[in-house]
Amino acid sequence: MTIHLYGIPNCDSVKKARRWLEGRGLDYSFHDYKKEGARREDLERWADRSGWESLLNRRGTTFRKLGEAERADLDRDKAIELMLEHTSLIKRPVAEHEDGQRTLVGFTESEWENAFC
Repeated sequence: MTIHLYGIPNCDSVKKARRWLEGRGLDYSFHDYKKEGARREDLERWADRSGWESLLNRRGTTFRKLGEAERADLDRDKAIELMLEHTSLIKRPVAEHEDGQRTLVGFTESEWENAFC
């Protein structure tokens, strides 16, 4: 079983998720948004599975620095465009099982335990 992990290496939640995966001996690949960017088809799939609202990180400084017009009237399509332009707006980490059927946004140990163990 391989898990595809998406995020930013220096993010605390991503670090916790990586330690959790390694501690259980689970095989994973890592996609670094800062180096590799984000793909529209991934964001669309995750938004469909988890909801764009949970995928969009509104707590970070990147969101707060957006202009009023960018933050106004958010919907799925506008949120995806913003996340493509500013990958720091994607809540981290996103983990996806290789079967494509299990996707988790953020790190909650109990959810990961249920999904991947």
